[in-house]
Amino acid sequence: MNSADCLVTCLESEGTRFVFGLPGEETLAFYEALRESSIHVVTCRHEQGAAFMADVHGRLTGSPGVCVSTLGPGATNLITGVADADLDRAPVVAITGQASLDRTHKESHQYLDLVSLFRPITKWNAQIKRGDVVPEMVRHAFREAALEKPGATHLDLPEDVADAPVRADATPLPSQPLPQPVPPEDELKQAAEFLARSQNALILAGNGIIRAGASEALRRFARSLNIPVAHTFMAKGVFPYDDPLAIMTAGIQARDYVACGFEAADAIICIGYDATEYAPKSWNPNRDKPVLHIAQTPAELDSHYTTAVEVVGDIAEALNYLSDAVTPRKANIIPKLHDPVMRELRAYDEDTSVPFKPQRVIADLDRALDPRDIVVSDVGAHKVWVARMFPSSVPNTCIISNGFASMGIALPGAIAAKLVHPERKVVAIAGDGGALMNIQELETAVRLGTPVVLLVFVDNMYGLIEWKQQQRYGHSTEVGIGNPDWVKLAESFGARGTRVTASDELGPALEWGLDQDLPVILEVPVDARENLKLTEHLGDLVCPI
Repeated sequence: MNSADCLVTCLESEGTRFVFGLPGEETLAFYEALRESSIHVVTCRHEQGAAFMADVHGRLTGSPGVCVSTLGPGATNLITGVADADLDRAPVVAITGQASLDRTHKESHQYLDLVSLFRPITKWNAQIKRGDVVPEMVRHAFREAALEKPGATHLDLPEDVADAPVRADATPLPSQPLPQPVPPEDELKQAAEFLARSQNALILAGNGIIRAGASEALRRFARSLNIPVAHTFMAKGVFPYDDPLAIMTAGIQARDYVACGFEAADAIICIGYDATEYAPKSWNPNRDKPVLHIAQTPAELDSHYTTAVEVVGDIAEALNYLSDAVTPRKANIIPKLHDPVMRELRAYDEDTSVPFKPQRVIADLDRALDPRDIVVSDVGAHKVWVARMFPSSVPNTCIISNGFASMGIALPGAIAAKLVHPERKVVAIAGDGGALMNIQELETAVRLGTPVVLLVFVDNMYGLIEWKQQQRYGHSTEVGIGNPDWVKLAESFGARGTRVTASDELGPALEWGLDQDLPVILEVPVDARENLKLTEHLGDLVCPI
């Protein structure tokens, strides 16, 4: 057995089902070892696509997704997806091939110091210099990737080390359950006293609740104590959108109804919250809101996030304790925001204008999907509309990158989602800017037989930047783009496509696309002028409470 064989055996021991990547000369031994393994190798068309697939796999399963590249340009192509996983708190193990050790001390073809290059975008990384330590390093990489807060790790495997024999006792180390710290009793009692003093508390729910499997505990906690819930982009589905205590998504960057809730609150309960998603300055600008922090890790230091009480430990256990220990407050005024939020959610269901309003497209998509089907959003103006308007009631059914927030994630992410959940329908939503950034992975989807739908919002511009320019300067510049014939593009890959041109075609087109046994591109023209509505109330909205 050589080091590459040992590495693959260790991956199998860790429960790895998929490896996403591209083969290369310096990974020949690794791919030869994969050939004899139980692991499904997903050959991608670009390393960035492979990293995004590993990223979304990690988000959906909680187990590290694995991506692989060769050295040099292959490795640098991985970087955006690996960085996205790290800031989106998705467990990923990236493996790069490397030049032989006898080349790394001098200038050499395609050689880069990949350990130094990947260090800022990973929780831990190292080069494998001896095959005998492969089991220890793989176990370290997987454990560190999955520990709170999860993220990316990286192993660099030189070509000569991959081919070198290892000792017979170089066998996988057993994996151990991750520690689940018990919340300290004194912290729980302080939290109970904090809650007892509040009259109009508001919960800000983050993606950490989903990672902890604590969604049901959150629902019980909120309902038991009559505390309304706002959630971040990446926590959609953590609390049912139609629950009377739901005021939906925070972080739209405008003074909307959710912002009214923060203004009216006399205490903010941050549960599984991550400041990379929604800066505390945005919802606590005057630093006057008392904060209760409940998470698996201590609070991040921020001048706008000075906690009154911290409960660090198992989130579900903490919430269940507080549900039983605190007397509910019946007079909280913030739930009055639920009805106007719901009216806004359904205001465009019957709109017939073309180009379509983004709100109408999302409403029709909601009607076409079951609650457990999966939407993967790309990054752009449409992401804000998805976060604001797409109703979710099941965790991990609306995947949004909002830590690193990289364009190009939707299509490869949807492919990974379909591989993880083949029984569910999967839709990737992208603007015409982001859709082309990894469109090559449409061939991967066709080859794998993963029938995902790529719903493309077409407005012939980088819409998010156009919106920001209009908001700041009253005009836009250098944001216009051209587009291919999306239907012919789909067909050229062996997929199917259709273009929606009339209001009554949208619903049937979505149903048709979701019923296909091949990947589908749906081209939908959208009215970019609607983006300005996301901030039109900034500063002058009259809060209804």
